[in-house]
Amino acid sequence: MRPLHITLAALVAAVWGVNFVVIELGLDHFPPLLFSALRFLVAALPAVFLVGRPKVARKWIVGVGLALGVAKFGLLFIGMDRGTGAGLSSLVLQVQAVFTALFAALALGERPGRTRVLGMAVALAGIGVAAVDEGADGPVLAFVLVIAAAACWGVSNVLTRKAAPPDALSFMVWVSTVPVLPLLGLSLLFEGWDRDTEALAALDWSGAGIIVYVAWITTVFGFGAWGFLLSRYPASSVAPFTLLVPVFGMSSAALLLDESVSPLRWCAAALLVGGVALTSLAGARRPRPATPELAESRAAGAA
Repeated sequence: MRPLHITLAALVAAVWGVNFVVIELGLDHFPPLLFSALRFLVAALPAVFLVGRPKVARKWIVGVGLALGVAKFGLLFIGMDRGTGAGLSSLVLQVQAVFTALFAALALGERPGRTRVLGMAVALAGIGVAAVDEGADGPVLAFVLVIAAAACWGVSNVLTRKAAPPDALSFMVWVSTVPVLPLLGLSLLFEGWDRDTEALAALDWSGAGIIVYVAWITTVFGFGAWGFLLSRYPASSVAPFTLLVPVFGMSSAALLLDESVSPLRWCAAALLVGGVALTSLAGARRPRPATPELAESRAAGAA
């Protein structure tokens, strides 16, 4: 990779890592489901009128929008609102690589090799160590919600792989239109009209800046730049930079939010990042179709 593009990949990782701190700050301004809805509303508008509709079936836009926008970010924001810190959330969410490999094996027939299985085991060991650490100091339910968010991210990754959008930016912008109404409905149902209107009435420059960051910087710029890099380099060259996300997430949480990092959590970080590295970088074996007719059938099913 060219030095400029290496810098861009590291910048995206930094933006995504610091995003967890911004989310935690945003939860002081908004209820979690309303916050998530506003994030996707601002990410979609006005960008959806400026980019063309992605050349993928509508079902993939809706499916990724529900899995990523409603389920993944809804659960993440609720988990963080209930007490899982920004640094820990940035770390635990990386177990999505394990869920992605598991779901890809089930849905796409990708058989994980021995290295990938080892990586999954190491990453899960890291989650276990983080759970022990969190059980001693923090709310376990919130921790479980963040793990569930990682699982939903794995589902959305598999759906995105099936969709194979040629333009990552336009795909992400259109996906952002899907979660807005479901999240607003869930917010009104569970968080209440009074709480939502009170948060909107109290909107100030700080709250508006937070929304802009999580919508335009993290979502539009982050995914747009990432798609740009993936269009020019192999995924094996770009993907390792995601391992910097928890590094930036934990360090920025320690610096800006004064979150402490225990020795046990450093151990969990080492296991999880190492396991995710093995899981992400190891290849998966796809089963070969036994006959030309079966190959044509599978191709039709993927279209």
